[in-house]
Amino acid sequence: MIRFLYRIYQLFVALPVMLVFSALTSIVTIIGCTLGSAHFWGYYPAMIWSRLMCYVFLLPVRVEGRKHLAKHQSYVFVANHQGPFDIFLVYGFLGRNFKWMMKKSLRHLFLIGKACESAGHIFVDKSGPRAIQQTYRQGREVLRHGTSLVVFPEGARTFTGHMGVFRRGAFQLADELQLTVVPVTIDGSFDVLSRQQGFNFLTWHPLRMVVHAPIPPIEKSPENVRMTMEKSYQAIMQDLPSKYQGFVENPDQ
Repeated sequence: MIRFLYRIYQLFVALPVMLVFSALTSIVTIIGCTLGSAHFWGYYPAMIWSRLMCYVFLLPVRVEGRKHLAKHQSYVFVANHQGPFDIFLVYGFLGRNFKWMMKKSLRHLFLIGKACESAGHIFVDKSGPRAIQQTYRQGREVLRHGTSLVVFPEGARTFTGHMGVFRRGAFQLADELQLTVVPVTIDGSFDVLSRQQGFNFLTWHPLRMVVHAPIPPIEKSPENVRMTMEKSYQAIMQDLPSKYQGFVENPDQ
């Protein structure tokens, strides 16, 4: 009965609110970034929108470990990718102004894609070596100007709740600029909305985000990249529920 009522609530209350506020947030972001600072307008409207989405869908949120972060320091945040609510969780509750590194295909989303472009988020283009280098150049510029970067190193959402392999790009950027990497565990997003084809109702489940201890660079080297990637992977996995522990190949990677 409770599940049925929650679905009715989603359909007639939460979903309309989400659509309206998503459109409004995108419009405010586009106009604000055009007329003012993308640093402000590219973050705060979306942060408020993300928190609202979690509250509207009645999903409790718990955040751990933000005490590890120092003010006014740039980080490369790397997180596992469980589902769409990862965006709301990180944007709404990380408490840090940042830019996303996201799939190029997201640029084509109605209004949201344009808002992300206006905000200065980085679209990952894998169409060729030149395009990949351009993506890295954008990432370097973001980090050199004191803004943090958030990346899902798996590159795609999980189909099972388990973690896939990590790609090296974010870790290579951090190594090149000698920046600290911060692993972030996202837990509960897959249980709320697993990866399926077509429309699906949400399942009520608490959301949890763990900000792990930063991993500072040791020296600029391939070994530092490998070590940081392995430490990040293990830190993120150790805070996942036991049912999602262990590597499972993601065919989308």
